[in-house]
Amino acid sequence: MFQLLSSLTSNFPPILGVRWFNVFILTATPAVGLLGLFLCPLDRRTIAFSVLYYVFSMLGITAGYHRLWSHRSYNASMPLQLFLLAGGTSAVQGSCYWWSRSHRSHHRYTDTKLDPYDSNRGLLWTHLGWMLFVTDLHSGKADVSDLRNDPLLQFQHRHYLYLLLIFGFVIPTVISGFMWGDWIGGFCIAACLRLVVAHHGTFCINSIAHYLGSTPFDDKLSPRDHFLSAILTMGEGYHNFHHQFPMDYRNAIRWYQYDPTKWFIATCKSFGLASHLRIFSKNEIEKGALTMKLKNLKKVQESLYWPTPIKELPVMSWESFQEEAKTRPLILVAGFIHDVAAFLHEHPGGSSILTASSGKDMTSSFFGGIYSHSNAAHNLLSMMRVGVLHGGAEMPVEHSLPPAQALYVATRLDAI
Repeated sequence: MFQLLSSLTSNFPPILGVRWFNVFILTATPAVGLLGLFLCPLDRRTIAFSVLYYVFSMLGITAGYHRLWSHRSYNASMPLQLFLLAGGTSAVQGSCYWWSRSHRSHHRYTDTKLDPYDSNRGLLWTHLGWMLFVTDLHSGKADVSDLRNDPLLQFQHRHYLYLLLIFGFVIPTVISGFMWGDWIGGFCIAACLRLVVAHHGTFCINSIAHYLGSTPFDDKLSPRDHFLSAILTMGEGYHNFHHQFPMDYRNAIRWYQYDPTKWFIATCKSFGLASHLRIFSKNEIEKGALTMKLKNLKKVQESLYWPTPIKELPVMSWESFQEEAKTRPLILVAGFIHDVAAFLHEHPGGSSILTASSGKDMTSSFFGGIYSHSNAAHNLLSMMRVGVLHGGAEMPVEHSLPPAQALYVATRLDAI
C-alpha cells in the first residue's frame, strides 16, 4: 500500500496556481455523466452512438494528434486530416498544435524536468496534475515549425474554444435529440460520459503506460508495454516500443497485439486516404529486443554459481594426481581434475563406476566412449573441478567449457 501511495504522489511539484478551465472540464463532465447514467432512462441508440462517437474521438487523438501530427508517421489526405482533426477536437483535450507540441517535448526530454508529464513525479502528476495545476516547471523546447506552418492546425488552434463546444457537446447532443428524441441522454451520455472515458483513456498513455508492464526493447526510461494499457488507449499501450521507434505508424508489431489505431491507418491506406506509412527496420527492432533478452539473461546468469576460473585452479602433476586419488575419488576429464566424492552415491550409474575410475583419465569415456553425457552432466562435472593437470594434452574448446558456460553472455565489448 505504501509503495502504491508513493508511486501516486512521489516528487509532486509545489502548486503555484490552478488551471480552473481544465478543472471545470475534468470535474463537470464526470459529474454530469454519472448523473445522467443513474437518473436518466438509458436509450440503446444513445449508448450505441456514444460508443461510435467515442471511437471517433479516440481515433482523432491516437491516429491524428499523436501518430500523424506529433510523429509524422504517415501522410494523410485532406479528407482524412479533416476527419481526424474533427475527432481530436471532439475529445476536448486541447488544440492539436498545443497537444503535439507538448508530446514532442515529452519524447525529447522523457523522464526529465523538461518533460511536461515527467513520470518521476508520480502517477497523479502524469495522469492529471500537469494539466490542473500551475507550477514552476516548464516544458523543454521542441521543433514545431511544421505545425506552426500548417494552416489547418492553426485554424483549429485559433478557434479551438468554439470548435470544442460544437464537436465536443453540441453535435452529440443534437444528433441524439433530433434523431431519436433523447436530448438529455445525448448531452449526459454521448457528450459528457463519452468525454470522461476518452479523457482518462488518453491520460493513461502518460501515466499507466509509464508504470505498468514490461520493457522488451529498452529499460533506460519509464515507457512500458502492457495489454491493459493498449485496451484503455486504443492500442497506444505498447509504449516501450513506441518510445524506441516513435516514427513507426504502429505501436504493436505482433499479429496478436491489440492496436486498432494501426489497423485503422492501414485500412485508410488501402482506400487511398493515407500513404507513406513509416515502418522502422525489422533488423533494428529485433536487435533491440535481443539486447533486452541478453540483458535479462545476464541477470539470471549472474545469480548462478559457476565453475572455478581456470586461472585460479592449482596445477597438479600426474604423480600428484595419482597420489591424491588414493585418499579421495579424483577423476581426470579434459585436462581437469575433479573431486567426485560428494557425487558418488548420486551417480545414476552407481558409485562403483566412479570409484573404479579414480586416478584415471576418463575423457574419452565421458565424451561418448561409454556414454554420451547430457548437458546437465557436463555442467555438474565442471563444478567439481579441483585442479588442472600439468602438461596435459590440448583439448577442444567444447571439451573444456560446459554447455551453459559456452553460451555465457560476455560483458566486454567484443564487437569493437
